[in-house]
Amino acid sequence: MPRIHLIRHGETDWNRDGRIQGHSDPPLSATGREQAQALAESLTAEPIGELWSSDLRRALETAEPLAARLGLDLRVSPALRERSFGVNEGRVAAEVAAELGTVAGTAWHGPDDRHPEGESLRELYERMAAFLDAVLAESPAEEIALVTSGGPIRMARAYLAREPVEAVVWAAVEHCSVTTVEV
Repeated sequence: MPRIHLIRHGETDWNRDGRIQGHSDPPLSATGREQAQALAESLTAEPIGELWSSDLRRALETAEPLAARLGLDLRVSPALRERSFGVNEGRVAAEVAAELGTVAGTAWHGPDDRHPEGESLRELYERMAAFLDAVLAESPAEEIALVTSGGPIRMARAYLAREPVEAVVWAAVEHCSVTTVEV
């Protein structure tokens, strides 16, 4: 039975400042780089056989120390990107939430709503489902690590539990946290 480790990237300055990142590409902050090193040290003993990362810099900078520590090639996929928040990327989340009449840090709206020029939660869920299905069908590894963002982790966790997008719990996902799911 394969195990998937869902890993959130380290902190960026935008995270610290409460800015919406989405597909925008800020690098890790100094704290984020320290978190990535600590993550790599903490997972050294795990029998991870395959390591994937989003193509966004914050995920790559988190995954690279882990790849080096484990001696693995790092596979990269844009399918692991955070949800696109369109025109609201770079803006302070609390300001956008106030405009939309929601609470900062929540799913913003229903699963089919989107920020202007952005992506819906359902689209993110379907993107993650297709990626996970392909990896699980093709990978011989018993343990796979995916370095991504909070939104894709929530969607992957729900999909692997065979829950619909409407059941996704919008709980906090800490920087460099590891959520392990047995498939």
